[in-house]
Amino acid sequence: MLKTILAISGKPGLYKLVSRGNNSLIVETIDAQKKRFPAFAADKIISLADIAMYTDEKEVPLREVLNNIKKKEDGKPTAIDYRTASKEELYAFLTEVLPNCDRDRIYPADIKKLIQWYNILVGNGLDDFDEVLKETQGNNIDDRKD
Repeated sequence: MLKTILAISGKPGLYKLVSRGNNSLIVETIDAQKKRFPAFAADKIISLADIAMYTDEKEVPLREVLNNIKKKEDGKPTAIDYRTASKEELYAFLTEVLPNCDRDRIYPADIKKLIQWYNILVGNGLDDFDEVLKETQGNNIDDRKD
């Protein structure tokens, strides 16, 4: 699922990949409006499956962080309001879901975006964050039975 969910630089919210057009991707907003429009390479598009967050030891895939938030919040939208939360509250929230996060490389704006994305996904019923893992494991050549 996270492979087809996109973030577009400079545009708020998240978008679902609908199809590919000539030199563009056709995306749809993940909200009640379901507005479709073309997104071009100049828009700096990234799939949520390609995003990771920094810790002191390694980078953790966004999927794992989203699953940790889902466990913490029992699958509901977050209790913290990212718009009004202080820097300390944001970091406290992040350390609950991502212990040993790298505070030097993760900024408060990143945490706000993480919370916003989680709330958008859960609010629209897109909360199966492990689906990406299932898809990639199913395509592994070593998993074949001889």
